[in-house]
Amino acid sequence: MVTYKEDYVLNSRGIQLFTCSWKPEEQQEPKALIFLCHGYAMESSITMSSTAMRLANVGFAVYGMDYEGHGKSGGLNGYVKKFDDLVLDVSSHYSSICEREENKGKKRFLMGESMGGAVVLLLARKKPDFWDGAVLVAPMCKLAEDIKPHPMVVSFLTKLTRFIPTWKIVPSNDIIDVAFKESHIRKQVRENEYCYKGRPRLKTAHQLLMVSLDLEKNLHQVSMPFIVLHGEDDKVTDQNVSKLLYEVASSSDKTFKLYPNMWHGLLYGESPENLTIVFADIISWLNESASVKNQRSESELKHMNDGLHK
Repeated sequence: MVTYKEDYVLNSRGIQLFTCSWKPEEQQEPKALIFLCHGYAMESSITMSSTAMRLANVGFAVYGMDYEGHGKSGGLNGYVKKFDDLVLDVSSHYSSICEREENKGKKRFLMGESMGGAVVLLLARKKPDFWDGAVLVAPMCKLAEDIKPHPMVVSFLTKLTRFIPTWKIVPSNDIIDVAFKESHIRKQVRENEYCYKGRPRLKTAHQLLMVSLDLEKNLHQVSMPFIVLHGEDDKVTDQNVSKLLYEVASSSDKTFKLYPNMWHGLLYGESPENLTIVFADIISWLNESASVKNQRSESELKHMNDGLHK
């Protein structure tokens, strides 16, 4: 039995952000906390629900939120004015959940897909010792060449962002067509009123490009434990950069999984058989990571105890 709840929080700029949670039945103490970071133009409560349910059913407490301009949150639909603001919102809300009395001492894992993978890596950069690990699903460390506009177009559009930041004029392929292998999932995403389906807004596209370039240059800085998963036939984010992340990250605990014949949408866009394979790897990694002694918790308890005896 899983308990699902929805709520809204106000961010520092006065915009209402949608939040949600999936928790195992009340008498069951969660193994750990998992915080979802959805992809660009997506949302948490519908597209990420099957992922959250799988994790809650095996004993994890799962939390989601829609970024500003996404899903059920406020803000101009599909608009990312400043990626740092988006990361700050996620950091603020998820940190506050971790610090609740009932969650003290529990391990904290981030799980991001696509653009959400970029959010996760920036959250870890912001608070390197706060998070216990991450599941990175086709993370946006570099956009695939197939969907990136020509450099001359990028240069021209970059100049225009100062004048018409919200205009939907960025040339791009239909991401839904190339992200999700199963046709009925493509249909569901198209019918989901909370998923943004217009062309990328100028400032949004510029922010995503800048973030992916920054991450690609700084992969060696990643130090937290992680598992990175990528489909071999992904045409949205670059599998080679996920492999490079695995190779150059300074993390001592890191895992890379590459899935033959799978696309970008590994969490809900594949066949049931493929989803079983992907989630077996994710849950196995999470179970193992959650069972390792929580050194962060031990040091926090020591710090509290030392304070009491001063």
